[in-house]
Amino acid sequence: MCGIVGYIGYREAYPIVIKGLKRLEYRGYDSAGVMLYDGQNMKVAKAKGKVTDLEERAEKEITLNGTIGIGHTRWATHGVPNDVNSHPHISNSGDLAIIHNGIIENYAPLKAELKSRGYVFHSDTDTEVLVNLIEEVQKKDNLKLGKAVQVALNQVVGAYAIAVFDKKNPNEIVAARLGSPLAIGIGEGEFFIASDASPFIEYTSNAVYLEDGEMANIRLHKEMKVRKIQDDTLVNPTIQELQMNLEQIEKGGYDHFMLKEIYEQPSVIKDTYRGRLHANEGLIQMAGIEDNLEKFLNAERIIIVACGTSWHAGLVAEYIFEEFARIPVEVEYASEFRYRNPIINRKDVVIAISQSGETADTMAAIKLAKENGAFVFGVCNVVGSSISRETHAGAYTHAGPEIGVASTKAFTTQITVLTMIALRLAKAKGTLSNSVFHSYLQELEIIPEKVKEALETNERAKEIAAVFKDAPNCLYLGRGYNFPVALEGALKLKEISYIHAEGYPAAEMKHGPIALIDEHMPVIVIAPKQGHYDKIVSNIQEIKSRSGKIIAVVTKGDTQVRELADYIIEIPETSDALSPLITTIPLQLLSYHIAVMRGCNVDQPRNLAKSVTVE
Repeated sequence: MCGIVGYIGYREAYPIVIKGLKRLEYRGYDSAGVMLYDGQNMKVAKAKGKVTDLEERAEKEITLNGTIGIGHTRWATHGVPNDVNSHPHISNSGDLAIIHNGIIENYAPLKAELKSRGYVFHSDTDTEVLVNLIEEVQKKDNLKLGKAVQVALNQVVGAYAIAVFDKKNPNEIVAARLGSPLAIGIGEGEFFIASDASPFIEYTSNAVYLEDGEMANIRLHKEMKVRKIQDDTLVNPTIQELQMNLEQIEKGGYDHFMLKEIYEQPSVIKDTYRGRLHANEGLIQMAGIEDNLEKFLNAERIIIVACGTSWHAGLVAEYIFEEFARIPVEVEYASEFRYRNPIINRKDVVIAISQSGETADTMAAIKLAKENGAFVFGVCNVVGSSISRETHAGAYTHAGPEIGVASTKAFTTQITVLTMIALRLAKAKGTLSNSVFHSYLQELEIIPEKVKEALETNERAKEIAAVFKDAPNCLYLGRGYNFPVALEGALKLKEISYIHAEGYPAAEMKHGPIALIDEHMPVIVIAPKQGHYDKIVSNIQEIKSRSGKIIAVVTKGDTQVRELADYIIEIPETSDALSPLITTIPLQLLSYHIAVMRGCNVDQPRNLAKSVTVE
């Protein structure tokens, strides 16, 4: 949510900032802005809409030279999306400029106090309050910018990642974070600031990820200083070598990032189990599990906390952990878990799942679990992210950068990691026989080939999409391991095509949703041969008798459902427990093609952000 880019160095800042903002478009936004400093003047351009709209505005309204610049993509929280509310915001004196990702919760009393001191506000944003608070502190106590930012931040309540510039001291940018991510790229005689590393990967492979409660004074021709905001303690930051490369964040010939990421799933699933799964030797080796095996084996229960697609992966994991390892599992929305005073014990293991590793609600749930003595294990995709640092241990998914807002490869790689954990625990506990354990290892090893085969349903999904692209509603039904896949399929459709869709356990249809079924209602049924096949055939017959339009995802060679369904999509056979890795593929493709045919922005759906870093 919101994207931040900054540059200070010897290059022209404008192209770096604009290109960086485009790489952060996946985060979701409704307006954009840029500030450039040319040695004498701060030049600001802002526009509602896309970064391309900002480019048009900037080229008309300001000169584009200058080796210092900051830019921002805004996802509206305080104030409607418009030019005035866009960032950067300028202080009343015209000396300070700020960009901000987050929410200042106590902005209203601060604003009232500043108004009483003569400050005038032009926008509805909390960010304009913050920049003027910094200015007031700076003027009142005659402080340098860094100290003024520190004092001001100790007066605010909320979350933030900020970059602040003062034209009176133009060789410096001050950056700070609390609850929202911020990376600083370190080059030769230049620095880059961004919400993640993607805006600067072609310029430097060295980055510092600020920790919560830290700020950085970034000065030309000087070493960067990092301090604790609360007590001014100097911090020795860890410089990380970036694992990302430019090719990973380009479309690579695909029309959309989402389609590219759907097709990357065979390779990223393999990357996720590479070095961990040794099928021929009958071994699973994951350092985060091996080092903490006793914690898992002695757990009285596992609590999984996540949001969105990651929550659906957690639901699949609930079935897998309980089936394989016989450990009780609860799956919680992180956003609810943190506020409902949950019972957490020292013998609980909490698994936190997040693609970005920055999800605000999941971070808060982690902190709550740790305060109550639970062991917390993270599953995330982004190396060096906040969740990977905050948890006691964890495992990366190795999916590579996921740019499309609608998550695809994160879902399947999360399930892959969670399945390996469950299998390792089952082996240690002896809850699976050796033969069954080995068969699962061998099956998991060939899943990438089966996913590749499932991707061959693309043309069939496209044909079905053409029939149902104008449907106002859609139902998704699944049973057992594939109930969470029904939820995920419905989420994908509503996220990117804006069609109202709901997922249900197929047996729950009789408890309400069946009232919705008529000849206009498409019903997508996940009906592989393994699992509760006979039961789901009965559910399909109930839909058929009420004239619902049935699209069934079935195992190759199925005859029974073929006779009942209006449309079928065939997938390769696999074991019931691993079937979500296959059944989700045609649902991703179907959602993608429906969205494209409806003219929707597939990679950047309206109102959505890739990484939800505010509540």
